[in-house]
Amino acid sequence: MNRATRATATALALLGALSLTACTGGGLSDKGAPKPPATADPASRADLKPFYGQRLAWTECATDGYECARLTVPLDYARPGNGRTFVLPVARAAATGPGKRIGSLVFNPGGPGAAGAGSLEEGMDEAFGAAARARFDIVGFDPRGVGGSVPALTCEPAEEEQETGTEEKEPTEEDGVPEGVAPLYPRTEADRSAAAAGARTAAEDCEKHSGPILRHVGTDDAARDLDILRAALGERKLTYLGWSYGTSLGTSYAEQFPRRVRAMVLDGAIDPSLDWRQRVLSQSAGFRRSVDDYAERCAEIAGDRCPGRTPGEIRALVERLYQRAEREPLPVAEDSSYAEYGGMDATAVLDAVSMAMYTPEDQWEPLSEALREADRGDATKLGALGDEEETESEDTDTDTDTTEGEEQEDASPDASEPPAVPADNSDAALTAVNCLDVPTPAPSAPTGTPSPPPTRPPGSTAPQA
Repeated sequence: MNRATRATATALALLGALSLTACTGGGLSDKGAPKPPATADPASRADLKPFYGQRLAWTECATDGYECARLTVPLDYARPGNGRTFVLPVARAAATGPGKRIGSLVFNPGGPGAAGAGSLEEGMDEAFGAAARARFDIVGFDPRGVGGSVPALTCEPAEEEQETGTEEKEPTEEDGVPEGVAPLYPRTEADRSAAAAGARTAAEDCEKHSGPILRHVGTDDAARDLDILRAALGERKLTYLGWSYGTSLGTSYAEQFPRRVRAMVLDGAIDPSLDWRQRVLSQSAGFRRSVDDYAERCAEIAGDRCPGRTPGEIRALVERLYQRAEREPLPVAEDSSYAEYGGMDATAVLDAVSMAMYTPEDQWEPLSEALREADRGDATKLGALGDEEETESEDTDTDTDTTEGEEQEDASPDASEPPAVPADNSDAALTAVNCLDVPTPAPSAPTGTPSPPPTRPPGSTAPQA
């Protein structure tokens, strides 16, 4: 998803437009496909035994020090024997103290849409203490539809479609919005109409390019995959750590397989009782508190780089940048990835600031310098904060291990050529999984709530939302 689309997607969340269109139209549904009743021991089901009976064939990853494998899971747990599957990348960092080894510790870094196998190869195991690394193999996997999963989600039109497609009319100054500037949150009917139109387009693109798998990428199904992974690792019970969205995955697993849990840590837990609107407001409040913490502790961490002498000055500067970016995009250098959009609009500024809240020890110093320069008229460094976090996910066109008697072509949900998937499909996964998982507000729900921050930093190995 390009930056213009990502900025639009952020604005859509303010209206509930996605809940009115993308989450209820076509292939995306907040209800999802009917789920078969959970059993005490799903491995006893004859049609699931081939999946539970597989063992992972470990080989060296492209990154030294890690081992990689592939896990095959059914596309549809209601019909696991129909030959249609997901093949999921798995990676592990072997326990450093073999004599002390307890077993495997599986983690999910967040999202939905974060690729656990790729995160591990980027050094995620370093987030675990030396004692844990000594006693456990640290294991990450890409959930169904995410990252290197085959098949994988995509909601992007192909390049030829973009070239031949009809250009959408952008709001202009006549509509109350300066041309090229996306409002931080919709204030006018024109803003709301543009957001709703964007949501409908996003839903249509998702249905067109990922329709056959959209109903099968929810968290409950991913949790069932987690149990097959547990068995494939040779573990009688699961030891698991989940950050943010990973807590939802862990909760679903514990609800479906309560007797399969050895130990589970849920860090930054998401309240499963909250609907879509409540989650947005809760998360936004959390990011606001983080920005307040940054203002209060900037001098302690960033020293002279702080963009203000007092917390009040720092808060005022951030607010000033938002207001300026709503009137006109903040200028960036020609080689900036935001240059083609005329600079950073308010949503882009919000994204950059929010992203920097995840790891203060690493990001607050560069954020401070970037804010100072943006206030002086050059937002290039502010725009680059996100770019530095982005990394390409592994190529999905690799050899895979399958369950006995299955051919690799069964990984595709239909016989046609699967759509091209971008190197980072986390935005598509974020939309698809949330639309399946999270109750959406009624169409008549009030609009105009503050813009939600991004739910996870792309490519980051930090705990994510």
